[in-house]
Amino acid sequence: MNIFKKRQYGVLSVSQKQGDDFPVVPDGAWVKCNNCGKLLYKKELEENFKKCINCNYHFRLGAYERISQICDKDTFIEINKNMESKNPMDFPGYEETIKKNKERSGLEEAVVTGECKIRGNDAIIAVMDSNFMMGSMGTIVGEKLTLAIETATKKNLPIIIFTASGGARMQEGILSLMQMAKVSSALSKHDENGGLYITVLTDPTTGGVTASFASLGDIILAEPKALIGFAGRRVIEGTIKEKLPDDFQSAEFLLEKGFVDKIVNREELRKTLGLLLKLHKWN
Repeated sequence: MNIFKKRQYGVLSVSQKQGDDFPVVPDGAWVKCNNCGKLLYKKELEENFKKCINCNYHFRLGAYERISQICDKDTFIEINKNMESKNPMDFPGYEETIKKNKERSGLEEAVVTGECKIRGNDAIIAVMDSNFMMGSMGTIVGEKLTLAIETATKKNLPIIIFTASGGARMQEGILSLMQMAKVSSALSKHDENGGLYITVLTDPTTGGVTASFASLGDIILAEPKALIGFAGRRVIEGTIKEKLPDDFQSAEFLLEKGFVDKIVNREELRKTLGLLLKLHKWN
């Protein structure tokens, strides 16, 4: 499974011919499912929460797409939007990489944070986006997550983090690795204050993100068939000299082993989160 595939999902262009026998088909109207290979009408896919109608494969969502599906209409207020990454390690070409990812994704960084309502319940939400450098943990990603958690603690609100990441950002070296500990420390203080933390694991959640704050939720939800793990399959198989199960590092495998509390289909996520927030408010 290639966790570094781009968001375009193999959109197909169809030659247009006009006439009585040939309907006009717009370019990019069809999308090929990455899981089952079925051709899907793009508009129908978007109306179905970007899920394959044939195999229930959940296509990856951008941060703002996710927010529009989860948050009550016109309630999301973004915080710390304009924080920008620098080049603390003077890594060659890093500034250009950041610039290209901004242009391609429409984001300033790999996470979007803010305050919102979910089915009438107040919450702080953070959504990681794999379209920006594979959701890797740079210093700004860590800082935005930490500030979001601290805001939740200060306002006595639940924090919900949607994870989607390839792990540490190599261009920022040890400073990237430090973000895992910083976010986890903020979550510890949030927990001491009696705050609720819900993790939603989406495809892919890997590397140090899985090994740190993605695993610390009071409640850990996941989308179906999401890739969730630390090291890659080939690394593990080469180390232990054994073949791993076919569904290893899938949400379903981790649910069976007790790592995930519940797998939730995308169309049910908003309802599920709203119920959890409501139950927490009653306590």
